Amino acid sequence: MPSCVPFEQLQIGQTASLGKTITEADILLFSAVSMDTNPVHLNEELAAETLFKGRVAHGMLCGSLISAVLGTVLPGLGTIYLTQSMRFRAPVRIGDTVTAVVEVAALDHERKRATMRTRCLVRGKVVIEGEAVVIPPGEAVVAVAETPRAAE
Repeated sequence: MPSCVPFEQLQIGQTASLGKTITEADILLFSAVSMDTNPVHLNEELAAETLFKGRVAHGMLCGSLISAVLGTVLPGLGTIYLTQSMRFRAPVRIGDTVTAVVEVAALDHERKRATMRTRCLVRGKVVIEGEAVVIPPGEAVVAVAETPRAAE
């Protein structure tokens, strides 16, 4: 369920995560949206000749799960994503479950910005690591997010 944590409620060390099993459809759809048609993602025969010895998911497809955590869980709805660094450590294949984890690493009280440690894991192994800077939601966004919607 989406959440909305304002800057004032964030604490160093606070974490959140979500997981997704990567499917063939995910790779095909991401390829269409991103226009990244690299054969290492789409063609098993050609990908078998690479250092990966087979098809792998787009790194940015897996990395986009970090955005999902930041934008829907911690800090959540209304978060503004400013920067992201990523280091790709290992390939992700169809059928792997990727868990994106964010952790509050630093808080800039003057600018109301949070630095988040970001990671994606498969079976406990880090496949992506990095850092993001975000502007957490303000109190007005929290109030709107917490207002129950009328049945439509």
